[in-house]
Amino acid sequence: MTPRKQTTSLQDRLSVFVAESRAEAARTPTRADPFPLLKKVRQAEKAANIERWANSPELQPPNSCDVITRLL
Repeated sequence: MTPRKQTTSLQDRLSVFVAESRAEAARTPTRADPFPLLKKVRQAEKAANIERWANSPELQPPNSCDVITRLL
């Protein structure tokens, strides 16, 4: 099985999933339980936050000069 290249970013895919899932939860009949779907929405939001944090410029690896300066 050959891997597929994603055409949209993880952030975009998670945003679409969250929006669609929230809309589906809002359409859920009152007798049905929307909480499992809302739990998935919260998990997707957390994943989006972690992905955004992991790709932030503040988390770039230190260059060797910074490491040496801190050790001195």
